[in-house]
Amino acid sequence: MGSDRSDEVIVVGAGVVGLATAVVLAEAGRRVRVWARETGGRTTSAVAGALWWPYRIEPEASVGEWALTSLAVYGELADRPEETGVRLVEGVHGGLRLDGLGPWAARVPGLAETGEGLSARLPLIDMPVHLAWLRERLGKAGGTVEERVVSGLAEVPAPVVVNCTGLGARSLVPDPAVRPVRGQLVVVENPGITTWYTSEEEDEGEDEGGASAYFFPQPGGLLLGGTAQEDAWSLEPDPDIAAGIVARCAAVRPEIAGARVLGHRVGLRPVRDAVRIAREVRPDGGVLVHNYGHGGAGVTVAWGCAREAAGLVDPGPAA
Repeated sequence: MGSDRSDEVIVVGAGVVGLATAVVLAEAGRRVRVWARETGGRTTSAVAGALWWPYRIEPEASVGEWALTSLAVYGELADRPEETGVRLVEGVHGGLRLDGLGPWAARVPGLAETGEGLSARLPLIDMPVHLAWLRERLGKAGGTVEERVVSGLAEVPAPVVVNCTGLGARSLVPDPAVRPVRGQLVVVENPGITTWYTSEEEDEGEDEGGASAYFFPQPGGLLLGGTAQEDAWSLEPDPDIAAGIVARCAAVRPEIAGARVLGHRVGLRPVRDAVRIAREVRPDGGVLVHNYGHGGAGVTVAWGCAREAAGLVDPGPAA
């Protein structure tokens, strides 16, 4: 590898984790290219409801710090919501209690128990706007995004490759420990709801695999959810599941029942028993850094994981 390319990094994957990692590296002076089969609105990140909260993600010991790092970043970005897509919004996690959460919860400003559950003012992120902003920020730091199909990580021609492929890591690494957990959302015309809500039921559902009720007021409408169907690959919205989502949300806020449906979204969360952030030295001397397996919390931990992964690119002074 010639010295003229020694600072070059290719990040594979253009979801929120890949773009945040690319931004951290580019702003540290690396020459960064992002390669992705799907970009912008076609990524799993674009479908996310995107409320900051550590959801379906391990290992718990690391997740708290990653999430709090990201919370601080989103708090700053919320000063410019039209530009960044990040707003701080009040809401309630129904049925949750502080003693059921990790030590990180004590460091979330304003998180408090109420009769309903936990109330908080948390970042709620309009993902299409936020992903576009991340790309623009990357561009200002000299980075680029290219639509490229990668069939194997070994074929990526850079001295440093960062693998942020999410569910794609299942075949690209290959890592069979990465599995899809299907989430379906319904977007409706907002009948005047300004706060978010989630229920505590995350698991043990039958047909819908952990059916829950949540709604997030976004600029484009009210996002209703949701499901957590393990090992389900279909990206087609299921009308019966959609009807169930609307009914569960309307049980919490009756005005949702008559709201006009604007669209349906399906995303496959890249779940793993634990997030993988690791460094490998390839046979040719190149470096491969993994940053995948973030489940339903990629937005929540993106900046903490990006900084940790970037530190592994050069584990010397930059670590």
